Amino acid sequence: MSTSPQITHWEERYSSTTDYLFGVHPNSFLVKHWNRINPGGSVLSVADGEGRNGVYLAEQGFDVHTLEGSVTAVERARLLSQNRNAKLKIEHGDLFHWDWPQNKYDAVVGIFVQFATPEQRNMLFEHMKRAVKPGGVILLEGYHTSQPKHGTGGPSHIDHLYTDELLSHAFSDMQIELLVTYEAEIAEGNGHLGLSALVDLIACKI
Repeated sequence: MSTSPQITHWEERYSSTTDYLFGVHPNSFLVKHWNRINPGGSVLSVADGEGRNGVYLAEQGFDVHTLEGSVTAVERARLLSQNRNAKLKIEHGDLFHWDWPQNKYDAVVGIFVQFATPEQRNMLFEHMKRAVKPGGVILLEGYHTSQPKHGTGGPSHIDHLYTDELLSHAFSDMQIELLVTYEAEIAEGNGHLGLSALVDLIACKI
């Protein structure tokens, strides 16, 4: 498998600690909005890291497929799923070289997938939109461009961050059901900790 520089970077980050970098508890946005997904439906969790979100979704009864590029993160995700007795497909793969399916999933979830350049991000968003079934949803949360002032997580490159205008344009061919920018205290391991500037999106494929 070809490996992008982003995968190498994240493998180094995950392997630099023996702890779960972002903890083992699911993302709060996902906990609040998972009921937007068809009950028992199929879900793709993009760049799922150490599995906290994919495992949680499997525990809610979804048919979950997670994709992650870091070998260390995948190993931890499999251990977490075993410890929680959660059944899901955990795949090691590079998002930028993966054979994306079309109209396959009831939902595609992307939580803090902000390692992509603007060009890669455009491609990734298009892949995510194609992968979701008509009537299915995309659930996306990321850091806003004002996040660097907080220093509580997220990429250092401003062009990797989101604005509501950026996401509104990127998903203009879908029915946007939620698009909100706000600040909140988050605690996701040592990776995301403290007051943060966030953007949440829920979009339905027409």
